[in-house]
Amino acid sequence: MQLKIGVLGPLSVSHNGKSIVPTAGKPRQILTLLALRAGRAVPVATLMEELWGDGVPRSAATTLQTYILQLRRHIAASLPAGSTAGPKEILSMSFGGYRLTAPVRAHDFAEFQELALRGGTALEAGDARNAADILRRALDLWRGPALEDVPRGVVLELQAIGMEEARTQVLEQRIEAELRLGRHSSLIAELRMLTAQHPLNENISAQLMVAFYRSGSTWRALEEFRRLRDSLSRELGIEPTPRLQRLHRSILSGEGEFEAAGQGQLLAG
Repeated sequence: MQLKIGVLGPLSVSHNGKSIVPTAGKPRQILTLLALRAGRAVPVATLMEELWGDGVPRSAATTLQTYILQLRRHIAASLPAGSTAGPKEILSMSFGGYRLTAPVRAHDFAEFQELALRGGTALEAGDARNAADILRRALDLWRGPALEDVPRGVVLELQAIGMEEARTQVLEQRIEAELRLGRHSSLIAELRMLTAQHPLNENISAQLMVAFYRSGSTWRALEEFRRLRDSLSRELGIEPTPRLQRLHRSILSGEGEFEAAGQGQLLAG
């Protein structure tokens, strides 16, 4: 009997092939925290902070136990006849908290992290083709925004932000790998969409500038820099970083510095 966990999109947690995801919001939050840290104890204090923030009610301990009982009922329904492990063993008390103890057969976020590490290592080693393939596989695991259908308190909100930032970093690395492979023109449509979604992201803007320039559209590369500069000034009151300004000057002059920047150093500081 094993767990299959999905958090890169709508929550999916199955045990013995049967979903154990509750419909109620707060039990769903608890299960999400337990699933994200499967095999490790989640302290009661962390669970209470997620559920109630700074306004923990006097009845919190009793209410939390009720939610745990509801989750155990879902687990009980997933157990085959004659199972030697009961719900209390699968969702157990541990070191002042609770943890899921069943073996994990699949965990999409753990798989994403492993692929992201392998892809990033390949990119650093100069193996752009392998990096692009591995990083694309990592991104293909996403089915939507992280924890898409889970109510989020402060703990899960921070977790979701970190997961989305990791996704963006892997996306930037995958595009960098494809730029190194000379796929400039084919990346333009995707990069234009991404700059619309992330108008203040300098890495993505830099990648679009390179893709435009290498596709023979110098004026569009310069136009993207102006758009970024205007957005940064309007929203944050700042100028593009020196790295982006150097890239801009290199495009203007066509100097070799730009060519070097386009060969894998776009994401460097």
